[in-house]
Amino acid sequence: MLSVLFSACDNYNRLLKSTDYELKLKRAKEYYEKKQYIKSSQLYEELIPVVKGTDRAEEVYYYYTWSEYNLGDYLLSQYHFKNFTRQFPTSKHVEECFYMNAYCYFLNSPNYKLDQTYTKNAIKEFQSFVDLYPESIKLDTCNLLVDQLNSKLERKDYEITKQYFKLSDWKAAIVTTRNFIKEYPSSLYNEEMFYMLIDAYYSLAVNSIYSKKEERLNGAIENYVKFLDLYPKSSYLSRAENIYNSSKRLKANLK
Repeated sequence: MLSVLFSACDNYNRLLKSTDYELKLKRAKEYYEKKQYIKSSQLYEELIPVVKGTDRAEEVYYYYTWSEYNLGDYLLSQYHFKNFTRQFPTSKHVEECFYMNAYCYFLNSPNYKLDQTYTKNAIKEFQSFVDLYPESIKLDTCNLLVDQLNSKLERKDYEITKQYFKLSDWKAAIVTTRNFIKEYPSSLYNEEMFYMLIDAYYSLAVNSIYSKKEERLNGAIENYVKFLDLYPKSSYLSRAENIYNSSKRLKANLK
């Protein structure tokens, strides 16, 4: 067994050093079909400059990119999928590679707690794909993946807003809460967001100078009215009502 293993390694090393590019092309495809992607990637990468400008260039670059993807290098394969669409715009693989470019961004999208640049890029690329291929069989998949990505952005913005609230940074809490409700009008977090908005306006008013108290108490009162209309059976209702009543009393004492 060891003898066979060393012999196979030796044969592959000789192949790498060989100048028989037809043989390398043949072996690269065989390795790819056997899912030996490290070997196929190495051979295809070497062949790219050799076949540049020939009718073999498209095939070599295509399988090289898929080899990198199958090795789990989504950052590199994303670049090559996108580059493929630029280099071979009339290829039968263009739609597939355009989709895979977006999908690699999706795979690189991290936990919501981390920077969401890749998440935003994925959404942008999926939207570009849908605009270019509105009849694609991938359309439903794109919509599902974009929903997942948007949920991640939504969760991150929700946690940021709650953090401002916990830190008693009422001004920032008001701004981020209002932005959240505007950005995610159908969010399941909006019931809590409205309650936090009421509380933040009230807390800011209590800690404000006299000239700003009335405006901020009005913010608490007006948002309570909206909250009551939207969520008449909310679990936050009794707490929101207490804030509303306190806001009205404070406002009356300002006269």
